[in-house]
Amino acid sequence: MSAPPATRATAVGAGVAIVVAAVLAVLLVDHLRRPGPRPLFQLPVSCGETWRLSTYPGHDDFDVDLFPTEGESWGRPVLAAAAGTVTVSGVNGSLGGRTPENPRGPKGRGGGYWVKIDHGGQWETQYLHMLEPPLVEEGDEVAAGQQIGKLGSTGNSGAPHLHHEQRVGGEKVESWFGGEPSGITVDDEEVEIERTSANCP
Repeated sequence: MSAPPATRATAVGAGVAIVVAAVLAVLLVDHLRRPGPRPLFQLPVSCGETWRLSTYPGHDDFDVDLFPTEGESWGRPVLAAAAGTVTVSGVNGSLGGRTPENPRGPKGRGGGYWVKIDHGGQWETQYLHMLEPPLVEEGDEVAAGQQIGKLGSTGNSGAPHLHHEQRVGGEKVESWFGGEPSGITVDDEEVEIERTSANCP
Protein backbone atom coordinates (compact mmCIF):
# COMPACT_ATOMS: atom_id res chain seq x y z
CA MET A 1 0.00 0.00 0.00
CA SER A 2 1.53 3.34 -1.07
CA ALA A 3 1.77 6.45 1.12
CA PRO A 4 -0.83 9.20 0.64
CA PRO A 5 0.22 11.97 -1.81
CA ALA A 6 0.55 14.52 1.03
CA THR A 7 2.97 12.24 2.92
CA ARG A 8 5.04 11.63 -0.22
CA ALA A 9 5.19 15.39 -0.92
CA THR A 10 6.35 16.05 2.65
CA ALA A 11 9.08 13.39 2.35
CA VAL A 12 10.27 14.78 -0.98
CA GLY A 13 10.30 18.33 0.43
CA ALA A 14 12.34 17.20 3.44
CA GLY A 15 14.79 15.41 1.16
CA VAL A 16 15.23 18.49 -1.02
CA ALA A 17 15.79 20.64 2.09
CA ILE A 18 18.51 18.26 3.32
CA VAL A 19 20.29 18.31 -0.05
CA VAL A 20 20.12 22.13 -0.22
CA ALA A 21 21.46 22.42 3.34
CA ALA A 22 24.33 20.05 2.52
CA VAL A 23 25.26 22.02 -0.61
CA LEU A 24 25.18 25.31 1.31
CA ALA A 25 27.35 23.80 4.06
CA VAL A 26 29.95 22.65 1.51
CA LEU A 27 29.99 26.09 -0.14
CA LEU A 28 30.34 27.82 3.24
CA VAL A 29 33.23 25.59 4.33
CA ASP A 30 34.95 26.11 0.97
CA HIS A 31 34.54 29.89 1.33
CA LEU A 32 35.96 29.82 4.85
CA ARG A 33 38.92 27.71 3.72
CA ARG A 34 39.71 29.90 0.72
CA PRO A 35 42.50 32.39 1.56
CA GLY A 36 41.78 36.08 1.36
CA PRO A 37 43.86 38.53 -0.69
CA ARG A 38 47.50 38.96 0.28
CA PRO A 39 47.92 41.87 2.71
CA LEU A 40 50.26 44.66 1.62
CA PHE A 41 53.19 43.39 3.67
CA GLN A 42 56.16 45.71 4.17
CA LEU A 43 59.70 44.93 5.25
CA PRO A 44 59.53 44.37 9.02
CA VAL A 45 62.23 46.99 9.68
CA SER A 46 62.41 50.75 10.05
CA CYS A 47 61.25 53.10 7.32
CA GLY A 48 63.91 54.12 4.79
CA GLU A 49 66.54 51.59 5.90
CA THR A 50 68.19 49.31 3.34
CA TRP A 51 68.52 45.66 4.35
CA ARG A 52 69.98 42.55 2.77
CA LEU A 53 67.49 39.73 2.22
CA SER A 54 69.18 36.35 1.96
CA THR A 55 68.92 32.60 2.00
CA TYR A 56 71.37 29.71 1.69
CA PRO A 57 71.35 25.97 0.97
CA GLY A 58 69.56 24.07 3.72
CA HIS A 59 67.74 27.17 5.00
CA ASP A 60 64.33 25.89 3.78
CA ASP A 61 62.29 27.21 0.89
CA PHE A 62 60.78 30.70 1.27
CA ASP A 63 62.70 31.51 4.51
CA VAL A 64 64.12 35.05 4.45
CA ASP A 65 66.98 36.25 6.65
CA LEU A 66 67.31 40.03 6.99
CA PHE A 67 70.56 41.83 7.83
CA PRO A 68 71.05 45.63 7.92
CA THR A 69 73.49 46.90 5.29
CA GLU A 70 74.99 49.44 7.68
CA GLY A 71 75.14 50.17 11.39
CA GLU A 72 74.86 47.89 14.40
CA SER A 73 72.59 44.88 14.08
CA TRP A 74 71.88 44.06 17.73
CA GLY A 75 68.72 45.63 19.11
CA ARG A 76 67.37 47.11 15.87
CA PRO A 77 63.56 47.46 15.90
CA VAL A 78 61.54 44.56 14.50
CA LEU A 79 58.23 45.85 13.12
CA ALA A 80 54.93 44.24 12.19
CA ALA A 81 54.84 43.76 8.40
CA ALA A 82 51.08 44.51 8.40
CA ALA A 83 48.27 45.01 10.88
CA GLY A 84 46.95 41.95 12.68
CA THR A 85 46.55 39.99 15.92
CA VAL A 86 49.43 38.41 17.80
CA THR A 87 48.81 34.67 18.11
CA VAL A 88 52.20 33.57 19.48
CA SER A 89 54.70 35.50 21.59
CA GLY A 90 57.43 33.71 23.49
CA VAL A 91 60.24 31.19 22.99
CA ASN A 92 60.54 28.70 20.15
CA GLY A 93 63.03 25.96 21.09
CA SER A 94 65.71 27.30 23.43
CA LEU A 95 67.44 30.67 23.67
CA GLY A 96 71.13 29.77 23.76
CA GLY A 97 73.65 32.34 24.97
CA ARG A 98 74.45 34.70 22.09
CA THR A 99 74.23 38.33 23.21
CA PRO A 100 75.80 41.66 22.23
CA GLU A 101 78.30 41.11 25.06
CA ASN A 102 78.97 37.48 24.04
CA PRO A 103 78.21 37.22 20.28
CA ARG A 104 79.96 33.84 19.97
CA GLY A 105 78.15 32.28 22.91
CA PRO A 106 76.42 28.90 22.61
CA LYS A 107 73.65 28.53 20.05
CA GLY A 108 70.18 27.57 21.14
CA ARG A 109 67.57 25.58 19.22
CA GLY A 110 64.74 26.70 16.99
CA GLY A 111 63.67 30.32 16.63
CA GLY A 112 64.47 31.70 20.09
CA TYR A 113 62.32 34.68 21.00
CA TRP A 114 59.63 34.90 18.35
CA VAL A 115 56.25 36.33 17.35
CA LYS A 116 53.52 35.12 15.02
CA ILE A 117 50.84 37.51 13.72
CA ASP A 118 47.48 36.60 12.15
CA HIS A 119 46.56 39.10 9.42
CA GLY A 120 43.18 37.59 8.51
CA GLY A 121 42.22 35.63 5.42
CA GLN A 122 44.52 32.79 6.57
CA TRP A 123 47.63 34.99 6.20
CA GLU A 124 50.31 34.94 8.91
CA THR A 125 53.82 36.30 9.43
CA GLN A 126 56.55 35.01 11.72
CA TYR A 127 59.54 36.82 13.23
CA LEU A 128 62.36 34.78 14.84
CA HIS A 129 65.68 35.13 16.75
CA MET A 130 64.78 38.33 18.59
CA LEU A 131 67.12 39.65 21.27
CA GLU A 132 64.70 39.89 24.20
CA PRO A 133 61.17 38.85 25.12
CA PRO A 134 58.80 40.34 22.53
CA LEU A 135 57.20 43.71 23.19
CA VAL A 136 53.74 42.29 22.40
CA GLU A 137 51.62 39.52 23.93
CA GLU A 138 49.21 36.95 22.54
CA GLY A 139 45.90 38.62 21.73
CA ASP A 140 47.39 42.08 21.14
CA GLU A 141 46.15 43.97 18.09
CA VAL A 142 49.12 45.50 16.28
CA ALA A 143 49.31 48.15 13.60
CA ALA A 144 51.47 47.97 10.49
CA GLY A 145 54.92 49.27 11.43
CA GLN A 146 54.42 48.82 15.18
CA GLN A 147 57.53 47.61 16.99
CA ILE A 148 57.08 44.04 18.23
CA GLY A 149 60.65 43.26 19.35
CA LYS A 150 64.38 43.80 18.87
CA LEU A 151 66.74 42.08 16.47
CA GLY A 152 69.00 39.48 18.06
CA SER A 153 70.48 36.01 17.74
CA THR A 154 68.52 33.73 20.06
CA GLY A 155 67.73 30.15 19.10
CA ASN A 156 69.65 28.42 16.32
CA SER A 157 71.28 31.55 14.95
CA GLY A 158 74.86 32.20 13.89
CA ALA A 159 74.72 36.01 13.91
CA PRO A 160 72.21 38.75 14.77
CA HIS A 161 69.50 38.86 12.09
CA LEU A 162 65.76 38.58 11.61
CA HIS A 163 64.30 35.38 10.19
CA HIS A 164 60.98 36.20 8.52
CA GLU A 165 58.27 34.00 7.02
CA GLN A 166 54.94 34.67 5.34
CA ARG A 167 52.34 31.88 5.37
CA VAL A 168 48.88 31.32 3.94
CA GLY A 169 46.67 28.48 5.12
CA GLY A 170 49.57 27.29 7.27
CA GLU A 171 51.92 26.86 4.29
CA LYS A 172 55.01 28.99 3.67
CA VAL A 173 54.96 31.08 0.49
CA GLU A 174 57.29 33.59 -1.13
CA SER A 175 57.46 36.75 0.96
CA TRP A 176 56.29 39.93 -0.71
CA PHE A 177 57.21 43.43 0.46
CA GLY A 178 55.59 46.63 -0.75
CA GLY A 179 53.53 44.72 -3.31
CA GLU A 180 56.56 43.04 -4.91
CA PRO A 181 57.89 39.48 -4.57
CA SER A 182 61.11 39.14 -2.61
CA GLY A 183 62.70 36.82 -5.16
CA ILE A 184 63.59 34.32 -2.43
CA THR A 185 61.83 31.06 -3.15
CA VAL A 186 64.02 27.95 -2.95
CA ASP A 187 67.17 27.26 -0.94
CA ASP A 188 69.13 25.63 -3.77
CA GLU A 189 71.81 28.30 -3.68
CA GLU A 190 72.87 31.37 -1.73
CA VAL A 191 70.85 34.46 -2.63
CA GLU A 192 71.31 38.06 -1.50
CA ILE A 193 69.01 40.94 -2.47
CA GLU A 194 68.95 44.51 -1.12
CA ARG A 195 65.61 46.20 -0.47
CA THR A 196 64.67 49.51 1.18
CA SER A 197 61.88 49.51 3.74
CA ALA A 198 58.66 51.42 3.07
CA ASN A 199 57.23 50.41 6.48
CA CYS A 200 56.55 54.06 7.25
CA PRO A 201 53.96 55.82 9.45
